[in-house]
Amino acid sequence: MILMTTSRRKFIKISALGLGGVAASTTAFNMFGANSYLDELVKENVAKKFKRTATYCEVCFWKCAAWAHTNEDGEIKKIIGNENDPHCFGRLCPRGTGGVGMYNDEDRLKTPLIRTNINGEETYREASWEEALDLIASKFKGYKETYGAESIALLKHGSPGSHLEHLFKAFGSDTIAEPAYAQCRGPRETGFGLTFGSWIGSPEPTDIRDTKCLVLIGSHIGENMHNSQVQEMSDAIDNGATIITVDPRLSTAASKSEHWLAIKPATDIALLLSWMNVLIEEGLYNKNYVEKYGFGFDQLKDHVKQFTPEWAYGITTIKPEEIRKTARIMAAAAPSVIIHPGRHVVWYGDDSQRERAIAMLNGLLGSWGNRGGFYFKESLKVPKFPHPAYPEPKWGWKEIGEKYPYAEMGITSELVKATLPSEDNEHPIKAWLVAGTNLINTLPQREKTIEAINAVEFMVVVDTMPMEITGYADVVLPECTYLERYDDIRSATNRIPSIAVRVPVVEPKYDSKPAWWISKEIGERLGLHDYFNYNDFEEVIDWQLHELGTSLEEMKKVGVKVFDRKSGPLFLEEGQDHTFYTPSGKIEFYSQQLVNKGFDPMPVYTAHPEPPQGFYRLNYGRSPMHTFSRTINNPNLNALKSENTLWVNPKVARILSLKTNQEVWLKNQDDVISTFSIKVRVTERVRWDSVYMYHGFGHNNEKLSRAFGKGVSDTELITKIAVDPLMGGTGLRGNFVSILTENPHKNTEI
Repeated sequence: MILMTTSRRKFIKISALGLGGVAASTTAFNMFGANSYLDELVKENVAKKFKRTATYCEVCFWKCAAWAHTNEDGEIKKIIGNENDPHCFGRLCPRGTGGVGMYNDEDRLKTPLIRTNINGEETYREASWEEALDLIASKFKGYKETYGAESIALLKHGSPGSHLEHLFKAFGSDTIAEPAYAQCRGPRETGFGLTFGSWIGSPEPTDIRDTKCLVLIGSHIGENMHNSQVQEMSDAIDNGATIITVDPRLSTAASKSEHWLAIKPATDIALLLSWMNVLIEEGLYNKNYVEKYGFGFDQLKDHVKQFTPEWAYGITTIKPEEIRKTARIMAAAAPSVIIHPGRHVVWYGDDSQRERAIAMLNGLLGSWGNRGGFYFKESLKVPKFPHPAYPEPKWGWKEIGEKYPYAEMGITSELVKATLPSEDNEHPIKAWLVAGTNLINTLPQREKTIEAINAVEFMVVVDTMPMEITGYADVVLPECTYLERYDDIRSATNRIPSIAVRVPVVEPKYDSKPAWWISKEIGERLGLHDYFNYNDFEEVIDWQLHELGTSLEEMKKVGVKVFDRKSGPLFLEEGQDHTFYTPSGKIEFYSQQLVNKGFDPMPVYTAHPEPPQGFYRLNYGRSPMHTFSRTINNPNLNALKSENTLWVNPKVARILSLKTNQEVWLKNQDDVISTFSIKVRVTERVRWDSVYMYHGFGHNNEKLSRAFGKGVSDTELITKIAVDPLMGGTGLRGNFVSILTENPHKNTEI
């Protein structure tokens, strides 16, 4: 529960203010596969004139290309996948087809708002765009003059972030971070980068469709709904691939697996080391591949000799015969085998080394650069619209995170720390611009985030919805949804290069504006016209497309354009020489660069804290209907899943006399109690030492009419973190909860 009565910056219940009016709702139809409603809708399309507009989805980072269909009245009737897009092959997930709900949500932010004080009470008043932008520009100029442009931080996520990042760099600030790095995928990029010299990136270059064996270790394909991977996994299963899932919970993927290894949480490195032990001791590793492309194999062989399956059994609770069996299955499938790197990998604080163990295991099996393993990705570089060189900042995210030598992007939690007043702080942050990320439900240790919010002198929030973070802003700017704007050309790594465009399907609702316009208008007020030398972002896209040999006119018709590969074959040819982007030019099983910086050259298992008596490890994951906390209020997607449940093992349920659908509250190891209750789901699908819930629920802003008070926020209970010493990732899975059956808030105002 968050009590803000003594805070300098009072939380304001924001969306009671602003323009009136309720958008026309869209039916929350079944998003899974064919159904009668969709069939009728398709027939209706034939009978009526529908306009289709090219776009790509913003509901998650996969950014699937799509066609949005509008009727003669300009109403968006449906969104379907673009058949030529290698990200989706014409099929959208529930979130993609439900994206229209973002546009139709009547709870959207509607007009700029400025914090004010009326009769001693903090509130918001409506403002014009001119007033709001003038205020922001005036504040930014003042901070630059007094403290330097570097004192203004950008915390961002998604497409809006790229436009605002351009603004910040033009202004002279590189104090930029996004939670998707240190709170999600950063450790895997470090681990694989140290081993293969290459980031994984998005989409992951996994050749799942051709694999003979797919190993998922804490990766929930099918629940995270990473579109093309879900489709390819389905194809792999049809083709007879063996699926091995390592998870304390019987996830959707685990239910489709031939082997489910219900591992004890926090012991993954022990299992990975024992798998390597089996492969090497039994001579099952890919000898020719390792000899040609590997570096440090002899050191690795000596290192893993002691990590037998019997040793791992005492740690992981996975039987030695099961460890040996699954290792042999991988070896038999090699090199067409994938130990998947996962996505949300910030778990226990040694995550870069755990991801490095995953990379090394793939190296032993020869999967990197081989069919059915990892392909060599390629993307098309979109030319930058001409502008002057950015000024060189005196400091930025690198200096703030300098104690983490392998950090390659801004670490959000370190920027939060740099905002807190301190005599030792050499890089003080005085103002924030937050775009597209609800930091209250994104960052762990919520009380520190709120402490920093109270310390920051000026904060601007750009968002489509009145998320919790907007209630703390000094200025709120309503961004229009992805269906109402142009955006950057999508060009992501894949088997073949492709580009996709996002074209406005409809005019922006209410008084909302696109992030490119917001960035340009602030930039003009800051004297940065030369960095924004265009009238409309359409001009930028058209120029870039002409440079790529196409045009906006063509792209509006096709939506997606696929190009030929130019970087070489998708896979290694037999006996081919290949140089990896590592110091040795090879796959590094032993890392001298880690040694040089004082780290272990190879992963080592370290025991992590275990739940105290009466507590259970808090595990969390993704619902296939939702993306983080940002879609919980979406009318279409909320109709599919409106709240989360607490998965509890029957043994625990018997001890605590719990029943399915019983309301309970959670208290963590630091005595933080969940603001809201959650319903119990008694199931054998979770280990007895853990509980599990979907992430993103438990919103505490009453003006999110569908999301407020529904379920529990896992973020609220994550008060303990373990920081990865290599790149600063915040390990989040070391929190434990007890289950309360009586309402702890009976006499407390929430």
